[in-house]
Amino acid sequence: MQTYLFYDLETSGLNNVFDQVLQFAAIRTDIYLSEIERHEIKVRVRPDVICTPRAIITNRISVRPGPDHICEFEAISKIHALLNTPGTISLGYNSLGFDDEFLRFGFYRNLLPPYTHQYASQCRRMDLLPMAVIFRNYKSNVINWPLIDGKPTLKLEHLSTANQLAQGPAHDAMVDVQATLGLARRFFAAGQDMRDYLDGCFNKNIDTARLRKLPVFTAQIPGLRLGIIINNQFGSDLNYQALGLYLGDSIPYPNQSLWLRLDWEDLRKYEPQDVYAIRKKYGEAPIILPPLERYLAKLNPRSFKIAQDNQTWLTQNQSFLHQVIKSQREFKYEFIPDLDVDAALYQNGFFSSQEEKLCLQFREKPILEKIKFLKHFNNPNLLKLGRRILWRNYPKNLTPELKNDFLSYLHTDLHDHRKRKRFTPADALVEIQTIKTEENPDQEQIKLMDDLKQCFINKETIND
Repeated sequence: MQTYLFYDLETSGLNNVFDQVLQFAAIRTDIYLSEIERHEIKVRVRPDVICTPRAIITNRISVRPGPDHICEFEAISKIHALLNTPGTISLGYNSLGFDDEFLRFGFYRNLLPPYTHQYASQCRRMDLLPMAVIFRNYKSNVINWPLIDGKPTLKLEHLSTANQLAQGPAHDAMVDVQATLGLARRFFAAGQDMRDYLDGCFNKNIDTARLRKLPVFTAQIPGLRLGIIINNQFGSDLNYQALGLYLGDSIPYPNQSLWLRLDWEDLRKYEPQDVYAIRKKYGEAPIILPPLERYLAKLNPRSFKIAQDNQTWLTQNQSFLHQVIKSQREFKYEFIPDLDVDAALYQNGFFSSQEEKLCLQFREKPILEKIKFLKHFNNPNLLKLGRRILWRNYPKNLTPELKNDFLSYLHTDLHDHRKRKRFTPADALVEIQTIKTEENPDQEQIKLMDDLKQCFINKETIND
C-alpha cells in the first residue's frame, strides 16, 4: 500500500555531518491524505556534539535529557524504519533541501543503508517547498500568500499563520508537520491534474522524459535544450524562476543534469572554466518547466531580457559554449585527503554486500556483544564508525580504550566534506555572548543557553 510520510526535524545545528537530530515528528497518511498514524521521537544530545546556541534558541529544545529521550542510535534506527516502510513517499517542507541529506548522514553514521528510502520497496521522496513556488506563480488562489515587511515569503511558519494550517509554536517538529500536511491538503485539493503533474516532478522516469521533450536551443549543437528553472533561492523579485539552458548530464555523476542560468548578467566576463552550472538530479528539485508563453510571462522582464541577450551571444560564440559544456560535464568533486570518516559518505562510496551484512549483525547484537564484534570489521572506516556508535550512545559500557578514543576525537580539529569547521565550545561561547548582548533573548532562551553552556563545560567526561 502506498502512503505519504510527512516529517520534520529539529536539529542541534545546520551541519549534517557534525550535528544531530534532536526531535523528529511524522504523520503517515493514505494517498487521500487521511491520517493513519503519527510519531514523535526525542533524542539525547550526543557527548561529542556541541549544539549551536542559535539553533537551540530557535527550536527551544533543552539539552537536558528527559525520561522520554532516547540515544541517537536507537532514534535513527526508528526513523530509518519509518522512511523505509514499503510504499512510503517521504516528504516535508524543504525536506530535500535540508532534512533528507541530514538523515542520510545520520543513517550512514549509524551503519544503516543511507539511500534505500529513495528507491527500494517502492519508496521515494517529494518536497512541498518547490510545489509552493509553482502554486504561488501559477495557481495562487489556493492559499493566502503572506508578506513580511512588504515582501513575499515562502517560510512555512508564515504560510501556516496566514492560512491557519496548524496551532502551536513554529520550529516544533510536530507543529511543522501538521502545517506541512495542512498545506499539502490545500495544494492537492486544487485538482488531480495539478497533483499528477507535481507528483511527476519527483518521479525520476517521468521527470527525465519531460526534460527530454524540452525545445532545442540551437540545431547547431545537438542536445542543448531550454527550460524555466524553478528555485526558491532565486528570490521573490524574480518570482523564484529564471530561463535556463540544459548543457547535458555530468559524466562522473550520470544522474545529474547541468543547467546554465541564462539571466547571468556577467556571463560574458568569465572564462569558460569559471562558469558554473546548477546541478539537478532527475526526480528532484529544482523543477524545470517548458518555456511556454504562459510560463515565460511570469519571468522578471529584466531577467528575461538578459537571458535573451545571452542566448544570442552564446549562439554567436559557440566555442565559448563548447568549453563551458566540456568543463561542467567533466567536473568532479575534489578528493579530500584525511577526510574524517563521519564526513566521507560521498567520498568513500558504498559498503560491499558483505560489509552491509556485518553492519546488520553489529546493529542487532546487545551492547557488550557489539564491543566484541568490532574485531570482525576489517574495513578501517567501518571500525571507526562502530567504535563511535558505542561511545556516542552507550558510554556506561565502554572499555578504557574506547574512552580514550572518544577523548582523542573530541580534541581533534575537523572539517566536513564542504570544508566547514566542526563547531567547538569556544565557538558556542562567542555565539552565546553575542546573543545575550545584542539580540535581547527572553528568559526561556537565556535559561536554554545557560543549560547549553553547562552541558559543554562537562564534555571532558562521558556520562549517560
